[in-house]
Amino acid sequence: MDQKRRIRGLDGLRALAVAAVLVFHLRPASLPGGFIGVDVFFVVSGFLITTLLIREIAKNNKIDLPGFWLRRARRLLPALWLVVLVSVSLALFLGDDLRVGIGRQTLGAAVFATNWIEIAAGTSYFAGTSPQLFVHFWSLAVEEQFYLFWPILFVLTLVIFTTWKGRIYAALTGAILSGALMALLYTPGADATRVYYGTDTHAFGLLLGVALAFIWAGTTFLKAPLFKALSPLTALASLGGIVALMWFLDENLAITFRGGLFLACLLTAVLIASLLPGNRAVLAVAEFRPFVWLGQRSYGIYLWHWPVILLLTALLPAVAIDSAGHWLIRGVALVLTLVIAGWSYRYLETPIRELGFKEAGRRAVAALFGPVLIPKLAAGGLVLAVALSTVGIITAPEKSAVQAAIEHAEDELSAPTPGAEVATPTTGDEATAGAETEPPEEAAAVGGMPTGAEITAFGDSMVITSKDGLEYVLPGIQIQAKSNRQWQDAQAVLDAALQAGTVRRAVVLAYGTNAGVPDPDVVRGVIDTLGPERMIVLVNLYSNSTFIASSNEALDEIAGEYPNVIVADWNAAVAQEPGMLQSDRTHPNIPGATLFAQTVEAAFAELAEPDLVE
Repeated sequence: MDQKRRIRGLDGLRALAVAAVLVFHLRPASLPGGFIGVDVFFVVSGFLITTLLIREIAKNNKIDLPGFWLRRARRLLPALWLVVLVSVSLALFLGDDLRVGIGRQTLGAAVFATNWIEIAAGTSYFAGTSPQLFVHFWSLAVEEQFYLFWPILFVLTLVIFTTWKGRIYAALTGAILSGALMALLYTPGADATRVYYGTDTHAFGLLLGVALAFIWAGTTFLKAPLFKALSPLTALASLGGIVALMWFLDENLAITFRGGLFLACLLTAVLIASLLPGNRAVLAVAEFRPFVWLGQRSYGIYLWHWPVILLLTALLPAVAIDSAGHWLIRGVALVLTLVIAGWSYRYLETPIRELGFKEAGRRAVAALFGPVLIPKLAAGGLVLAVALSTVGIITAPEKSAVQAAIEHAEDELSAPTPGAEVATPTTGDEATAGAETEPPEEAAAVGGMPTGAEITAFGDSMVITSKDGLEYVLPGIQIQAKSNRQWQDAQAVLDAALQAGTVRRAVVLAYGTNAGVPDPDVVRGVIDTLGPERMIVLVNLYSNSTFIASSNEALDEIAGEYPNVIVADWNAAVAQEPGMLQSDRTHPNIPGATLFAQTVEAAFAELAEPDLVE
């Protein structure tokens, strides 16, 4: 390995990674697997840090741990803390929901443990009831933990394994074990936050980067003329594979966590390897000037983009997904992110990285007492941001408005209805209101508009937050719902209700808010269990999640297979009234709950009298 040669082309990979994350967060449906960009970052970091350590120990015969950690701190901390201070300060004026858990999130950023703190708190990366400002810091925590512990483990690896072959096998074994642990702990249909956030289950990208660094240092394979000649092909194939995975994978597919992310990291390692021989054609693409610009600023872009999106969304009026207003907000967020990240890179990150904290601080103080006004304004703004952030953290609410509404409605549903006994479902966790104590009479044939007293609504948090609207529009409706319930839970819930004799002749099924319809046959099974004599309304979905379009298509297809089933088009109804959603842009507010109920009522009316409706 050339101890002085700069590793060319990595900025192009960073550009690919951050662009994928940007697209995913700006419009998830455009690139459902754009979160793979984080895994690209992991492989690049594992390779680059290990290469730097190999070069240092080859040159000095030791690793300067304090010096290594100080260099990482100079690279990471200034921009990180600026993002925290500015974001929390602005969130103080833009609604309480943005500050839910902000103290915990700030602590996670401070101690490099966001991933584990959020796991311990039981929060979900995939649920949308609380829009966390710093939810994306989980990946920074994984990298920071790697920076803290890997230099020590690196030295131990060199001592324990005296050959490069042994070191390569050790790194590959660690990567395989980490990927296997993710696959083993992942449960289809359950929240995947633990396996996605965990350093143990998501270290394989870093370790594959480590293995590549060992291969480059200890073998001649990547230096062979044949590999250099083939590198354009391997680069094209691996890049194509990564993009394909970003296009086809999403967070609701089991294959994503059972090999998909590992494969993406493996392809990234191949792509990095394709850069190393220095083939002109490969480097011409990787070092295309806009890619280099984006890659150099990728850290700041990654830090800023998510808070900017959330802050702008909270600041501006609610708009329908994919409307002109929606694209305007996303466009402004993108431009602001690039401008702020560019400013941060030039005036904050680069000076501190090159000069160090001490010298950069000395120059900042000198500028503060100089004739130029801007440093004085910056210092004043910093002091103000610290004060506002402190207030923002201290006064932050414990729960978002959505979560509070869900819990309040669940409490009301779990309370017995005055003057009536409530049958207790065998699962023991049902939120049930207005249940009958005796099995209903023989169900009538489909036809005739049902009253609320003839309807049972099963579902998740959408039904919970629409409770008041449903009870107003359809008096006497029976609600059996629970937050975070998925379609995979629907069959067991229905079986318990049937056993208790609480399922009426008309049924609403509203599941999938957090995970969509991963298996349409599950929906068919529930419908088959209900039987052809019941009127069934499937409520479709609305949010910015990747699964919305495919899930709604699946529900439409399923409804077309049964004469007694219809879809309540909540997606179309609320798209015309986006102001009827809460701050998470998914759950209805008070007027939205009425709209939800009216949409369900209209679906029953169409199912009961299709000719009249048409």
